Amino acid sequence: MRTKSVTTWVLVADGAKARLLERIGANAPLTPASDRCFSEAQARTPTRDLGADRPGRVQESANAARHAMEPRVDWHRYAKEKFAKSVAGALEEAALSKKYEALILVAPPQALGDLRSALGQHAKALVTGEIAKDLTDLPDNELPSHLE
Repeated sequence: MRTKSVTTWVLVADGAKARLLERIGANAPLTPASDRCFSEAQARTPTRDLGADRPGRVQESANAARHAMEPRVDWHRYAKEKFAKSVAGALEEAALSKKYEALILVAPPQALGDLRSALGQHAKALVTGEIAKDLTDLPDNELPSHLE
């Protein structure tokens, strides 16, 4: 009796770009899982370019002093969280379509946390491993040695 080969997806991401790799079977090489790569240009843009250069000012009611107000939103951080949600949505959709049976997440700690919290229940159930490193600039052929 022959058992079905397990399809494992490896998501290599940071806060602004991601790529999916696929391994079908235990000893198969990693290959690109789809022609779709994820990228979020705003997440790579410095915060100073996303919002106002200087924080707003507020006039003190008791005297003539003026104080800078802290920005309510870190636009750079917001773009990274938005990117993680879009990647997680694609992973959830693929999990529902049963395109993979196991998922390995490779991302820097903060991006990994964003992805983990954004994943839907079906994709989250398929996560078999996590690596808290930024390997996005590593070529595909060098990744297997880091995944062991």
